[in-house]
Amino acid sequence: QHTTHMFSTLRRFPARTLRASFRVAPVTGAKRSFSTEEIDMLSKLLEEAKQRKETAETSVASDYDGPSFNIQTFNAISPIGLQKFPEGKYKISADADGELGGEPHAILLRSHKLQVEEVKPSVRAIARCGAGTNNIPVEKMSEMGIPVFNTPGANANAVKELVICSLLLASRGISEGIQHVKTNIIPEENSEYAAIAKRIEKDKKMFVGQELTGKTLGVIGLGHIGSRVVGAALSLGMKVVGYDPALSLEAAWRLPGDQMTRAKNIEELYKASDYISLHVPYIKDKTHHLINAEALSMCKPGVSICNFARGEIVDGAALRAAYESGKMTGKYVSDFADADLMGHPQHLVLPHLGASTAEAEENSAAMAAEQIIDFLETGSIRNSVNFPDARLEPKEADSYRLCIVNENHPGVLGSITTFLGEEGINIDQQINLSRGNVAYTVIDLEKLPSDPEGLQNKLGKIEGILSSRFIGFPFHTEVGRPGTFFHVSWYQES
Repeated sequence: QHTTHMFSTLRRFPARTLRASFRVAPVTGAKRSFSTEEIDMLSKLLEEAKQRKETAETSVASDYDGPSFNIQTFNAISPIGLQKFPEGKYKISADADGELGGEPHAILLRSHKLQVEEVKPSVRAIARCGAGTNNIPVEKMSEMGIPVFNTPGANANAVKELVICSLLLASRGISEGIQHVKTNIIPEENSEYAAIAKRIEKDKKMFVGQELTGKTLGVIGLGHIGSRVVGAALSLGMKVVGYDPALSLEAAWRLPGDQMTRAKNIEELYKASDYISLHVPYIKDKTHHLINAEALSMCKPGVSICNFARGEIVDGAALRAAYESGKMTGKYVSDFADADLMGHPQHLVLPHLGASTAEAEENSAAMAAEQIIDFLETGSIRNSVNFPDARLEPKEADSYRLCIVNENHPGVLGSITTFLGEEGINIDQQINLSRGNVAYTVIDLEKLPSDPEGLQNKLGKIEGILSSRFIGFPFHTEVGRPGTFFHVSWYQES
């Protein structure tokens, strides 16, 4: 093990670096230099070990030649994310009827507006490479027994950086100054360098702003993105007031509680803030026009609002009225268009850049892929927007798991266990979790039923059962083979 650790450490260094710096101090205190031949031999051994490791990994990946899990994509997904799917065990294609060579088992998408008819009965799960799921008919997927996953936090750093940029845009007249140089100074001075340089110095007084240090930022929503914005604002010397009535314990641990103020209510935040940054989901009857005329009446006249969450959270008509009356002098920076604020000089609107970085797309795709793999191979559910969380251990040889999706109604679980008892099925362990109208029941069995498919057909006749799926040792046992033993009640009945 020590030798392996030494090799893994040394392989990071080229041979010339080793020659220059590799010295050993024996017990006597004298330094002994390794010869060039010794260093070359060590480098050669490291290279051969690396080649053997790569060959072994390739061999393992190519050993499996059975059916694959088929993943249908609807957008260009980052190759970094797609590489998470083991080659040979998974096939990925945008062409469900062609390259996949079979029905899709899961869907991976970004911004594509998914239609119900595009979701075939073979689909077990859908993953969105991003946080929002407005482009997926989530409620209908719940009725069909299909979990919808998202990737919260994968784009958090990208959005945080854009929020910091927006605070500066709102404070320093940066975009206005750039536009002034392009449309006024350069043409008025006939593109003459000396005159332009003089005007640039002279006109700076037109764009006097204010510094962020010492100002108060109100952060509404303290999840993955909001918590990062809090940290960044504190590092800029700002004071921070946060508000999140649904703050989870996990999110709370991410916050520097001793350096910020938790507002008791949102009105307290409105009154204290010089800047407000929005990080809440759009929920029609809860966050629609959260920033409205009433909220603006409680804000400081110079407050600036940064919205990289959802456009509908801000009432554009109320904001325009406040700007035009002179009551509000700050800026509204967002990456969403607003019909009521189009062309208004106090609305700085950007393209929808929140998660538009290579790193964010890679993180989102990788996270979505891992969640799909985990669900297909173990039944685990992480970061679903419509199903309960279920953290399950992988199954091994000679072990079997039955995953059932059912309507969350009284008596359904009792009907399931009664049925299995009547069929002579002995339950090793069982969990039953619910969220809204959906319940997820996972049963580990002592042995595989003699007729798994027949059992599923009978199980599907129980009122309230949406789907069932057997999971075994993935890619090794009969019930671990991709595409097998998946029963969809609503499809069988249609």
